[in-house]
Parts: sequence; C-alpha cells; structure tokens
Amino acid sequence: MARKFFGTDGIRGLTNTAPMTPEIAMKVGQAAGTYFLRGDHRHRVVIGKDTRLSGYMVESAMQAGFTSVGMDVTLVGPLPTPAIGMLTQSLRADLGVMISASHNAFQDNGIKLFGPDGYKLSDTAEGEIEALIEGNVDLAPASEIGRVRRIDDAKGRYIHSAKSTFPEHLRLDGLKIVIDCANGAAYQVAPSALWELGAEIVAIGVAPDGKNINKGCGSTAPALLQETVVASGAHIGIALDGDADRLIVVDEKGQVVDGDQLMALIATSWARSGMLAGGGLVATVMSNLGLERRLASEGLTLERTGVGDRYVLERMRTKGFNVGGEQSGHIILSDYATTGDGLVAALQILAELVATGKPASELLHLFDKVPQLLKNVRFSGGKPLDDARVKAAIAEAEAEFVGRGRLVIRPSGTEPLIRVMAEGDDEAQVHRLVDMICDTVKDAA
Repeated sequence: MARKFFGTDGIRGLTNTAPMTPEIAMKVGQAAGTYFLRGDHRHRVVIGKDTRLSGYMVESAMQAGFTSVGMDVTLVGPLPTPAIGMLTQSLRADLGVMISASHNAFQDNGIKLFGPDGYKLSDTAEGEIEALIEGNVDLAPASEIGRVRRIDDAKGRYIHSAKSTFPEHLRLDGLKIVIDCANGAAYQVAPSALWELGAEIVAIGVAPDGKNINKGCGSTAPALLQETVVASGAHIGIALDGDADRLIVVDEKGQVVDGDQLMALIATSWARSGMLAGGGLVATVMSNLGLERRLASEGLTLERTGVGDRYVLERMRTKGFNVGGEQSGHIILSDYATTGDGLVAALQILAELVATGKPASELLHLFDKVPQLLKNVRFSGGKPLDDARVKAAIAEAEAEFVGRGRLVIRPSGTEPLIRVMAEGDDEAQVHRLVDMICDTVKDAA
C-alpha cells in the first residue's frame, strides 16, 4: 500500500510544504511517541538535527508532539545521523529522531526515526505510525506531560565512540587530512575526532549559517575538497554529507574515490585480518561490476540489493554480513554502527593508510571501473515499463550483454522517472544500448 508520509529514508520534503510542516512534525511526534509508550517506565526520546535553518522549527514542533503524549525529550543539538542511533541505544531511550534532509539543499528537511535498538524503523512500524498520524492519539493528563532537557556531553560521547573504532596501536601523527563537513551535522565532531587521533587538520565546510549546508561542498560537491587537498599538500581528503552518514574520499592527487573502492578496501582488509563476516559485502544494483570482479578475485562475494541503505542493512542483518553500502558513499559497518557512518568509515580507510604507508592514490585504487552509464527518462503518466516495445528492447539489450555486462532499469521512488543504467566492457555498446532503451521508453511514454 502506498504511504503518504514515509519514503525510502524517513519523511522528507520542502520546508513548510507537506509533509514537512510544523503541524505534521508535531503529529509525527505525537504518533511516534504514542507508538513507543510501552511499559510503566518514564519514556524518553532523543532528538538530534543537522544545521538547517528549519531545524529549530521542526525540533520545536516535535518537542510539543512528544511531550503532549507524555514522553520526555532529550535534545542533543547538531550531530551526525549515526550518533542519534548510538545515543538512542546507549541512553536506553525508547525512540530516536534525526531531523535532516541528508545531502539535500537547505530548503528541504526530513525526519528519520530510530527504535530503542538504535536501528531505523521497519516498514511495518512506519506504517503503523502513519495510521496514528492520520488518526487520533490520546493526550497525556496535565500532570503527566513530558519534560525537555538538553545534554551537553552528547558530542563527546559520539567522538569517543567513533575514536574507539580506530585500532588502538595506530595513530594519525604525521598525516595531513582535509576534512569537508558540508557545513552540516559533523562540523564540530569530525575535525575534533581526527585531531585527537594525532592528525594535522585542514577543515572546510565548518561554518554553517543555516542556509549553506551541502552548498558547493561535502560529498556531493567534492571540487572544493579536491582543490584544497592539492593546494595544501595533504595526504588525503575526506568529504561527508549534511548528516555525515556518507563518505567520499579524495587522494593526494585530487582524484575522487567513490564508495565502491572504499568498500573494496575495507572488505579485503577485514578479510585478511579475520574481521570480515559473511564472506563478502552487500551493495546495491548500482555498484560497479569492477567491484564484483575484484571481490571474486579475493574469494569474496557481492550480494546485491535494491537501491537504498535500508535494503542493504536488511540483507546484512539477515545473512550475517558486517560490511555493506552504496556507491554514493553510504557505508555501513555493523560492528560499529547501526546505520551508515561517514566518520567511522573514514577511520577504517585512514587506518589502512597508516598501516601500509602507501599513498592514497595507490591504496584506494583496487580495481578499474567497468564503463557505466545512467540516464533518466521523465514520463507524464502510465507505466512505460509495462509496454511491449520497452520489454522487447530490454530483452534485446540483455541478450547482447550476456557475459559482458549488465542492465538495471527501475522507476524512481520519488519522481516520475525511469532510470536506465548499463555497464559493460565495451563502452560504445553500453552507450548504444542505453540510448536505445531510453528512446523506446520515451516513445512508450
């Protein structure tokens, strides 16, 4: 059944436009609070946010919602999304909330919910909360409404937790690192953690003003990081996104390294040290075929899922993997975090950089990418993928790709788009087949 509020990663939209209005945010607080009022203890929710101007508004609305149904609120201020998962669990809270639209521009905002185990909620739980949002909830008696408090050591708790994932016998002394925090949630904690581990830090994207989150900086806009790494003579550059659950790396030559290469490094390193669980890693259908081939050369497997970190995590949990993620840099290391954590993933990369003594350009190039092309076709209505002509074109392309590439075609979950992706050893063939399918989809639409 189609959902009205929750998408693939919580609730997200343009600020002051449904579903991201104060009224709906308050109702989400009331509904989620009611859903987690279980047992006779005093109930608590942890609320964090990134640096968007609208974060104050959404935070206040959600406070009103939670306290009105009798749940106490603990505010922790701007912190990465993974920190909220960690704090929800460590503080024994009933619920965690991260107010963020991740890598989107400041005009958007979103709400991500975590259960008491620190993991994002299941589809079932989100569906039941949706029903409560549109229904009626019981407000608490005047004597039992919740209280609000702010804790001052939340940043220190997260920094300590992140640093504890770095090998005890290693330090970052002598390493010059450029860290780009996207003017977002990690603007204080990420530079502090790296500096405390001994690195020389050049910090950019650490002056949030409420409107500059992800603007010309961060993991989705790495040009500033590339320029700064080369100009400063740094050994490596690290870019996070607005809520710091993604990581993109730049080597000392200014070349961007995506999540596929980073996952390959972590998985092969952990396999050698006996840390890797599941015999491989989990990634989405968008990860490059080169990653799959490199893992196979090491005797490791690649499990593919649909696009979205929640599907990656679900497969990791059901099949016992401890490394997974997306090409975009959303890397989940379940030994250390309940969701993607850009800083924790970066620390694993830095540990290898220190341990091997190799330059980043050598260390982070584990495979040559297979030529890959993604195109989007916009349509105004109907279901183009059900058209016989489109099905025939897809079948023709798949037959041509056998043994030499692969094809991924899917509708967007958020826009009226058909996404056509192909990759194969013959770049000209990849472009020709993608264009052929896109033209057929356009005709059908």
